[in-house]
Amino acid sequence: MQLRYNFRIYPAPGRRIALAGAFGCARVVYNDNLRAREAAYAAGVKFSDSEIQRRVVTEAKRRPERVWLSQVSSVVLVQACQDARAAYRNWLDSLSGKRKGPKLGKPRWRSRKDNRQAIRLTRNGFSVRANRKLYVAKVGI
Repeated sequence: MQLRYNFRIYPAPGRRIALAGAFGCARVVYNDNLRAREAAYAAGVKFSDSEIQRRVVTEAKRRPERVWLSQVSSVVLVQACQDARAAYRNWLDSLSGKRKGPKLGKPRWRSRKDNRQAIRLTRNGFSVRANRKLYVAKVGI
């Protein structure tokens, strides 16, 4: 059984900045993941999902130009990788005929200019406190 929760929140200004950072980091990791998968596909190289995630998240955090990825919960980054993996797999399965239904197009890049901002969290990425307040890892609220 899978459960899903949707929360509409009205964060304080400080928390808005932290959430905006989480949204931006998820977008960057998603796009980096797609870029790595496209490069591997064009080169004819097969990478495992964990190898791409290691390159896109773990190694990127160590580079000086992407050190800001460390300020966001890793749950957000891993789920962005999972979203990119699912989109790419659906596209490849659609091409090969494994996926039923109409053919899908290539996964699209996530844009900075798109105002639909969302992140996915697993159960260890958030909690609802006793005072009915939602707590998101490394964001607060």
